[in-house]
Amino acid sequence: MTQADENRQVVEGFWEELYRPDLAAAAARFTPDGEYTDVATPEDDVARGPEEIVRRLTLAWSKLSELRDERLHLVAGDRVVMTEHIEHWAWPTGESIGLPVATVHEVRDAKIVRWTDYWDLGLLMEAAPAWWVEHIMGGWK
Repeated sequence: MTQADENRQVVEGFWEELYRPDLAAAAARFTPDGEYTDVATPEDDVARGPEEIVRRLTLAWSKLSELRDERLHLVAGDRVVMTEHIEHWAWPTGESIGLPVATVHEVRDAKIVRWTDYWDLGLLMEAAPAWWVEHIMGGWK
């Protein structure tokens, strides 16, 4: 098996756990100092380590009534795995969105060291209910 194949397996396992959702299992795929951030959020909004990653995801997703992922493409290399996908979010008050996301995972020794998501903040804010926006503004730190 090539390094790219191994990296693909790490990231495919991560996606399965993330959208199950089993956030603790997904976060366990990171190095102790592994980072997760969304380019659309403030520069200092970086979760470091599995515990912070779980807290950050829980803030955004805990109030959703549904979350599923539609993977379009996944390309794996010796150090980086890139995924194009659509996250389908629904809130209990009836709002929903299909959010296009491009993701870059940097993988080293079968662990994720960096996860960066690229998506349109304006598109998400336009679809999200005001009560959810207020909820996430409280922050995860």
